[in-house]
Amino acid sequence: MQIKVLDARLHDWGLPRFQTEGAAGVDLFACVEDVVQIEAQAPAILIKSGISISFGDPSVAGLVLPRSGAGHKKGLVLGNTVGLIDPDYSGEIMMSVWNRNPVGSAPIEVRAGDRIGQLVFVPVVRPSFEVVEEFTEQTIRGAGGFGSTGS
Repeated sequence: MQIKVLDARLHDWGLPRFQTEGAAGVDLFACVEDVVQIEAQAPAILIKSGISISFGDPSVAGLVLPRSGAGHKKGLVLGNTVGLIDPDYSGEIMMSVWNRNPVGSAPIEVRAGDRIGQLVFVPVVRPSFEVVEEFTEQTIRGAGGFGSTGS
């Protein structure tokens, strides 16, 4: 997998890397020029990560997720809940951020170099579809949906 550094400040802050031996994702930095004020319940804002990636493998994709501390402690979450980076996308990775706090709460400040997201790599399965009138395999659950297995 190749990474392109689009913001030279990443060389000072540190390139995306796994922070611990058991980490599932690499942190993404906010590559902003000035402090960004994210007002509570305002529309989501796109923040640059300063990197682009060439996956080199169509069976791997990236998921952009919020950092749990920023979401739980500050209320900073992703405006699209999860960002999908398709393996054929090679542009800059962007983070849609949103302040989930109640209206009237203080804005969340995002500064250059803040770690506000994380990128997790996942396998991609691309099945072929066969149109059928009835499924060959039956399950006990069948078409039982929301709440069908209990409350």
